[in-house]
Amino acid sequence: MIARTSTLPPPSSIGQPLDSSAASARSFASSSACFCLLLVAELVGSRGPSGEAAALQSLTPREQEVLGLMAEGRTNAAIARALVVTLGAVEKHISNIFAKLDLPATDDDHRRVLAVLAYLRAGGDA
Repeated sequence: MIARTSTLPPPSSIGQPLDSSAASARSFASSSACFCLLLVAELVGSRGPSGEAAALQSLTPREQEVLGLMAEGRTNAAIARALVVTLGAVEKHISNIFAKLDLPATDDDHRRVLAVLAYLRAGGDA
């Protein structure tokens, strides 16, 4: 069953002078257009940040720490010492960072530099 709203022309408007029905139709059309715009804005807004910003926000707190240390120019071994974790754990975190930032291995790009650039573009706060 369709719920009736106050913007719909009432059934009693049938047979009324055209001006009254036309005004009701215009009112309904404008409120429907407004509703559609609000719905689209809500749907687009609910997606949250897009692209790089969303990818950075998807990083875990530990991955954010690792990326911050990468931005300081630390090696994997230095990151492992600073976080008191194994070198393998650091490598796994970096691999996850590359995956979340959609940085595949290529001969043309240095993924570590690209990840740090994304971090810096975000203000150094993933």
